[in-house]
Amino acid sequence: MSEPIQQLEWRYAVKKFDSERKLSDDKINTLKKAFNLTATSYGLQPITLLVLQNKALQEKLVKHSFEQLQVAQASHILVICIQNEINAEYIASYFDTVKKVRGTSDAILNPFKESMIESFSNKEIQEIKSWSKNQAYLALGNLLTICALEEIDSCPMEGFQPEAYDRLLDLNSKGLTSVLVLPVGYRADDDVFSTFKKVRKDMAESIIEIQE
Repeated sequence: MSEPIQQLEWRYAVKKFDSERKLSDDKINTLKKAFNLTATSYGLQPITLLVLQNKALQEKLVKHSFEQLQVAQASHILVICIQNEINAEYIASYFDTVKKVRGTSDAILNPFKESMIESFSNKEIQEIKSWSKNQAYLALGNLLTICALEEIDSCPMEGFQPEAYDRLLDLNSKGLTSVLVLPVGYRADDDVFSTFKKVRKDMAESIIEIQE
């Protein structure tokens, strides 16, 4: 069995974190870089990662997380957010970055930029939010894999109240909405779930192969 597969076998959704153990700055920086390197549609990155390490705030968030105590126990809480608005200014800023990083000329970039601005201007707000959430899930999957490879324990959560998170973390003022939560840290020695065998479909049921 290859090492990455062994690490994915090691990973599970932690039910109890060791609240005394903290992730190093190096580990957190690895997660931040991995988030920033996540593939997103068009490369627009309509997502932002909030990194929370504040026990008082974490404890306040428990009641807005359906009493999931991992939120208070974890070393850090990663909150994946989406932009509230993807407008012409946001898209133009992306193309400015492309020009700066790659040195691509306006003659090449402008047709693509104008086409994208027009496309997004014709979309309903809810359609854009749905598209943005898809990008958030890409980031979550990437983070879970990196956590496994780095032996960082995690517990992905959809079960929380975004409005309360947005209020307590002041996300509205930043033009953001929370969509996913990922407590990270180290599993507690007495988390019985760490010994449970993984339950997955047989590969023959979950994978279809088409060959020549």
